[in-house]
Amino acid sequence: MSRSFAGVHALREVTLELGRREVVGLIGPNGAGKSTLVNVLSGFDLPTSGSVELEGKDVTRWSPGRRGRNGLSRTFQHSHAFRSLSVRENVEVAALGVGASAREAKDRASELLGTLGLTAQANAAAETLAQGDERRLGVARALATRPRFVLLDEPAAGLPEAELPDFSSAVRAVRDDHDAGVLLIDHNVALIMAICDRIYVLDQGRMLAEGTPGEIQANLDVAAAYLGESAVQDTGA
Repeated sequence: MSRSFAGVHALREVTLELGRREVVGLIGPNGAGKSTLVNVLSGFDLPTSGSVELEGKDVTRWSPGRRGRNGLSRTFQHSHAFRSLSVRENVEVAALGVGASAREAKDRASELLGTLGLTAQANAAAETLAQGDERRLGVARALATRPRFVLLDEPAAGLPEAELPDFSSAVRAVRDDHDAGVLLIDHNVALIMAICDRIYVLDQGRMLAEGTPGEIQANLDVAAAYLGESAVQDTGA
């Protein structure tokens, strides 16, 4: 797909594939086109050319809501939670929005709040959450829809370093326990390398590279553009 804005090419013939039960990373500097790509994939923007397919169906013209009801969910860089509702209620509303019963919504909320370490904040208003907890709530809301594919847009931003291992386990659980494919967009390259099965590197709207973490670390173009030669040498690549 490609996407242009008033002559500016945000995406240039980009191809990306996400399968079930895999965690795929997407990295690149600010302005590389990552958010534009996620917006096109999730239906919040339309490509100038090309298409989006969901399990073999052309969904390019589908609304975000219709994609959500058919198994594609996402988080946002900035909170889209209902700030006056409690953390638990926010997760329940997301489940109800895709047809869950009241009991199913409550059960999903309890499960997801436990998985993402938010049980203690369950009854707190969403507007009172710290940034890291707010990010986790976004992930819980996305998973409450029982997606087959979920796009996580910088979900680890604001998380303390000490919380990253638990967050990594939660992302893996999306793949392993929920049988979903995960596209993880984040500036934390170490996190991406640690938990992703494959990684795409976006540069000025083009795909610079795609491969396993080891292949990306060994790619000299990626090293020069993003990781720095010293980072590649430190990994032993």
